[in-house]
Amino acid sequence: MGTTQLETVPEPKYWHLKTVLSEALDSEFAVGEILPNERDLAARFGVARATLRQALEQLELEGRLQRRRGVGTTVAPPRVGVAVAPARHSWPGAAGDDWQVLGCDEIGTVPAMVARLLETAKGDQVHIVRRSRVTEGQPLAAELLYVPAAVIPGSAEIALLTGPAQAYAVLAQLQSLELEGQDRTVELGSARAEDAKQLDRLPGAPVLVVTTRYISERRTAAVAVSTYRADTCRLTFGESDAVALLAG
Repeated sequence: MGTTQLETVPEPKYWHLKTVLSEALDSEFAVGEILPNERDLAARFGVARATLRQALEQLELEGRLQRRRGVGTTVAPPRVGVAVAPARHSWPGAAGDDWQVLGCDEIGTVPAMVARLLETAKGDQVHIVRRSRVTEGQPLAAELLYVPAAVIPGSAEIALLTGPAQAYAVLAQLQSLELEGQDRTVELGSARAEDAKQLDRLPGAPVLVVTTRYISERRTAAVAVSTYRADTCRLTFGESDAVALLAG
């Protein structure tokens, strides 16, 4: 078989630099140590700063580096294993749930992707429960849980509540429904400003977005959009401790 055109393309400079930098991280730097500034690094390796930034961005995406507000670029610790799909299927907020409730809002407009999954129309009221996931004091993920008001009983009374009280009431009402199934999708994305602030990252930092659809009475009863730090998390999925690694 002949050589394809793609196989003749030389390795990009930033990719080679990424390999060199990775070896330097292993031999010269400790976890949490701050890297020299871009000017000094570019001079050391004899590359343009644009090439250096591409290599640094790739290493951040792979979880080797972290960009921290007011600190700079530091060597990242090993990724934390985070279980996304527990062996037992359950509603958000059930016993053993690792998420912390932050608050709740009720609005009539949701992102188009969420509206399609929920089959809601513009103006339909939807509860949005805001939650956070923290391990050993480190923020790992931010979540928005969308629950149509029409799906859960007592929605009118719930609307009179505010903040965490409303969020807990929505979660409690979900528990009263029969959960028939779940499905999930995972995509690589970049942190929105609001998520970045909650996750202590810079806007645009790499994230893994897990969208979970909860099914009850043959319709979508809720949709959770969970944003995990791609530089920190190693997501695990599966039943009975069978594990699949993402971004590991």
